Parts: sequence; structure tokens; C-alpha cells
Amino acid sequence: MRELSTLKEQVETWRGLQRKLTELRELAALSADEAEPSLLPEIRTEVDAARERLERLEFELVLSGDYDSRNAILAIHAGAGGTESQDWAEMLLRMYLRWAERKGFGSEVLDVSPGEEAGIKSSTVEITGPYAYGYLKGEHGVHRLVRISPFDASHSRHTSFVLVEVLPEAEEATDVTINPDDLRIDVFRSSGAGGQNVQKNATAVRITHLPTGLVVTCQNERSQLQNKETAMKVLRARLMELELEKKAEEQARLKGQRIDAGWGNQIRSYVLHPYKLVKDHRSAYESSAVNEVLDGELDALLKAYLNTTVGESV
Repeated sequence: MRELSTLKEQVETWRGLQRKLTELRELAALSADEAEPSLLPEIRTEVDAARERLERLEFELVLSGDYDSRNAILAIHAGAGGTESQDWAEMLLRMYLRWAERKGFGSEVLDVSPGEEAGIKSSTVEITGPYAYGYLKGEHGVHRLVRISPFDASHSRHTSFVLVEVLPEAEEATDVTINPDDLRIDVFRSSGAGGQNVQKNATAVRITHLPTGLVVTCQNERSQLQNKETAMKVLRARLMELELEKKAEEQARLKGQRIDAGWGNQIRSYVLHPYKLVKDHRSAYESSAVNEVLDGELDALLKAYLNTTVGESV
């Protein structure tokens, strides 16, 4: 029923645009007959809006994967390099939160592990909105930053790496079945910055899925129940990803392809010194507007990658 409702909504969206264009065509005919010349400015404005809407709908046709229409869960992990990588991880977290804000999407930091001196060791974020996973799925991989270190007194150039994982949100009833006996649930006090922020009660939750060894923690909410529900949401997404990976590995084995079980190939580089450049190594898209990208202007990069994958599939 949910899928049927989504399909009906999509059909109605296209038919609504068709009706709008028909109305504009009739208004344009009136204006051409000079019966209503004052309508021209309004018609131009409406046509521009319809063109923009059509381009957005056409691009959404690219997002036709099984899970593309779902919400997304991002997991960000600092790589080797200590404070440098942890600061880079926090920069990427801000970038995705700003992107979600620009798109009008919802975002919630489900869990965060702060770094020792600066930045974060890891973070889990939920992005909610139409086709959130479809837009962000290409962000899965290693992100590389080259810059003059703000933490190095000698001002030398550093290279930092962060792994970003992107998971589609799992639907509890249909995607994943979890046996409660397969779970070990531990509770502990949430870590904080001290003072009033430190939880006196054990509200943080750690869930271990015993058959796979997957571990998920959540400590951002003040309620133990809320933290448990959030951790279960992330666990379902990770278990679904595990099943999808198994299917992909089996397909690759049958095709004779080699699967790299490591972090994977570097997908994008962000260079802040000695010049400014962001380059996606899969689509070959380049831009010197690194600061704008890090401030959440990601759409050009996302669309370049997604259009490339469509070309490859064809």
C-alpha cells in the first residue's frame, strides 16, 4: 500500500505539471492574439518555474534504485592521522548537515564520538527527505583532504582520510527480521563535556548483534528507550546493507570480478593547498569552489556522479 501510494503521488505530480503546461500554452495563445498582452511577464515566470520543476523531476528518474526513495543513514569515520583526520571528519559532518538544510531535508545526529583534541572520531547521522538515499549513495567511500594543518606549528602540508558509509533506512516490517535472542543490550552513562551535560543515569545504549558481531551505540537522547529505538534503526540498516553486500559479492563472483573488502578506492579529493580544487575521481567533475562545497553546495557533485552511473548502466 505504501508503494502504491508513492506511485500514485508520482503520477499525479507529472499529470499536474502537464496540466500546468497546458494552461500556460492557452495563456500564451491569448497573449499572442494581443487579447491579454499584460500576461506575458507572468507567463515567462511560470514557464521558468515549470522548466525548473521538469528538470528536477527528470533527474529524479535517475534515482530509480530499489532503495533510492528512502531516508539515508550516514556513518562518518576518521581514518589514521589522529587530530587531523578527526577534524576532517567533523568538517564532513558539517558539510552533510548543511547540504540537508539547503535541500529542506531533515537531519539528526544519532551518535557522535568526539576526538581527543578536536573534531570527531565517528558520527552517525540520519537524513530524511525524498530520495535522500538516492542522492547520497554515491558519497560512500574514502574522502581525502590536502591542506596546511592548523594543528602543526611548522605549517606543513597534511593529507587526511575519512570513510563515509551511506545506508538506506530499513523498513522494520519487511526488510530485516531480528531475533531478540540474537541481541546483547548494554546500557551505560553518556559521555559529555562535563558539568550539567554529563548524564547521571545510564541512558546510553550499546546493542551487539551476536550472529554478525555488529555493534551499534546511541547516546544522544536523554531517554534510554529513545536511544534503544535509534540504535535498533541503525542496526536494521546495517544488517540490510550486509545482506545487499552478500548478494553483490555473489554476483561479482559469478561474473569473475574481484571485490575489495577494504575501505575501497578514494572517491574524492578536497585540496585547500597549494591551490583550491575538489575533484570526484569517478565522474572526473572538478571545481575550484571548495569552500562552497564544504558549506553544503554538493548538488553538482552528486548529479555528476549519478549521471555517470546511468551512462555506465546503459
